[in-house]
Amino acid sequence: MTARPLIGVSTYLESGVRWGVWELDAVLLAAGYPRLVQRAGGLAALLPPDAPEHAAAAVARLDALVIAGGPDVDPARYGAERSPRTGPPAPERDAWELALIEAALAAEVPLLGVCRGMQLLNVVLGGTLVQHLDGHAEMVGAFGEHPVKPVPGTLYAGIVPEELAVPTYHHQAVDRLGEGLVPSAYAADGTVEAVELPVDRGWVLGVQWHPEMGEDLRVMRALVTAAS
Repeated sequence: MTARPLIGVSTYLESGVRWGVWELDAVLLAAGYPRLVQRAGGLAALLPPDAPEHAAAAVARLDALVIAGGPDVDPARYGAERSPRTGPPAPERDAWELALIEAALAAEVPLLGVCRGMQLLNVVLGGTLVQHLDGHAEMVGAFGEHPVKPVPGTLYAGIVPEELAVPTYHHQAVDRLGEGLVPSAYAADGTVEAVELPVDRGWVLGVQWHPEMGEDLRVMRALVTAAS
């Protein structure tokens, strides 16, 4: 039997998490991420925040990497002043995930960025972010849905060729694109919903929505195939 590829997924580090009789610091991640990896044919490995200098060693043991959604990226990471509508920083997670992305790009390990993960990919490559936009999160704590349209000829369009309604929850987005990144899907209002690098730079895709909250496995299956 062919071994399933090992897909690393970044995680949260949260303090004072309560379960049962315990209230402790915890490494956690919405179960949708590992379940999506598993349903797509991969083995999921959760990657808690660590010292950035260990990122290359972690990535070297993986067949592919997923940078999960989460809190807003610190605007200082892309040279911007903090907007009043930007959430509190997560410095340990920013540093770790930025290092993971840099290591994956250097090693040409297949990489998928989800929501925050797509934004971090853009920042790593020198891009900037819109710190707030309306209409992409329907209400606090609830995923919405809107259609995204692929750009013909892109990696993403080869995976999902049709316009598709996707699960969404975000209030930030790509502004200036990072070096080499190509937009590969848009929302109806013109927001960039997916970015990628040319194929000669490896399998690298970022999506602004949350595939782990939906039933469409095609994006994750494409990552698993690239990792096999």
